[in-house]
Amino acid sequence: MRFLYHPDTVLTAPDLESLAVSLLQELPLPGVEAAVFDSGVIWETVTQAAVDQKSIKAVTDTARRTYSDDYTLTQLHTVPPDELEAIVNDLFAQQAAMILGPSPRIICLDFVDIHYHDCPHAEASELCHTKPRDGTSQCHRYLAGFVLCRAKPLIVAVTPVRSDEPKSDAVEQLLDHVAALPFDVAGLLADRGFYDCTSIERLDATAPVALPIIRRGKQMAEKLDTTVSYWTEYVMYKGSERKLRFPLAVCVSYQQGNREKHGLLVRAYVACDLTDRTPKEVEALYQKRSAIETAFRTMREARARTSTTDPAVRLLFILVSFLLRNLWVIVRWGVLATPRRGGRALPVWFRFEVFREWVDHALDDTLGRKWEAVTNGVGIPANYSELDAG
Repeated sequence: MRFLYHPDTVLTAPDLESLAVSLLQELPLPGVEAAVFDSGVIWETVTQAAVDQKSIKAVTDTARRTYSDDYTLTQLHTVPPDELEAIVNDLFAQQAAMILGPSPRIICLDFVDIHYHDCPHAEASELCHTKPRDGTSQCHRYLAGFVLCRAKPLIVAVTPVRSDEPKSDAVEQLLDHVAALPFDVAGLLADRGFYDCTSIERLDATAPVALPIIRRGKQMAEKLDTTVSYWTEYVMYKGSERKLRFPLAVCVSYQQGNREKHGLLVRAYVACDLTDRTPKEVEALYQKRSAIETAFRTMREARARTSTTDPAVRLLFILVSFLLRNLWVIVRWGVLATPRRGGRALPVWFRFEVFREWVDHALDDTLGRKWEAVTNGVGIPANYSELDAG
């Protein structure tokens, strides 16, 4: 990555390919015992599958200088998931240190669901359930942390989520990764999926927190029966041993015909350590979290396809997509953005699609992409041609 600190006058597709593949070579790949293979070829194959949104087989079937898909996947099945998660989160921290600097940052948290259509899987507990989409409610779920920064929106932490473990365990694991980042956390913005006692407590212990409430219960209905914004306090699980008391920011706004709706709109947010702001300021802060949707959309554009039942390989492909997306953000801001007063001007033309095309183009040469095929030597039968002419 040293090239990023001393960029040349020209950035080429082979430069991006070299950066992408060298980044993935940091990942653990023990390989099958006694098997001889070039890990560089494996990671080049994975990189092309990611940027082209293909399966490993689709890459190996159309390239001359790769291993077979079975051999490649056999080596990938040896990736240790715990070590992989630790190393990738270390790489996220290095990427953050490269372009974010030491200033405190706000981090958005969200769950990433990859819907799962196959019937067999390694363990039932590796699958979570969500709203049906594309004919399935099963998914592999990951929890990700995203830095709120317009010019440098990096993913800084990721951990897998299992259905047989409390959601708060994944939150705690992610916060452990966040604690290792090279900057202080100025705040955490989470969605309503984190609206439970244990998760709120653990988030609050890390930094100021803002997340929307789930509307349920008579006590909450009374809090939301208002025509003005105000601060109040809410007690979750009131009367039980696990009760939790937190500040509640109640915000009232007028819908003004948005989506053909009129009248008052009342929203409420858990707002720990944010009472120095007005309720409307808390809402404005939380609404900045919408930028995370773009981050996750671009991540999905660099995800290799697979039907494997191995959760470690699925985790690998997800983490690779996040790493490549971060690399694009770093190159765009660190190498191509024009310095100016008030912040660098990002190159509008260098979209993530362009980044992927350049890497894919360079890998076509590296892996010897096949651009010809042996014909059948027969062609269309003559009687077919006669019928067509008639």
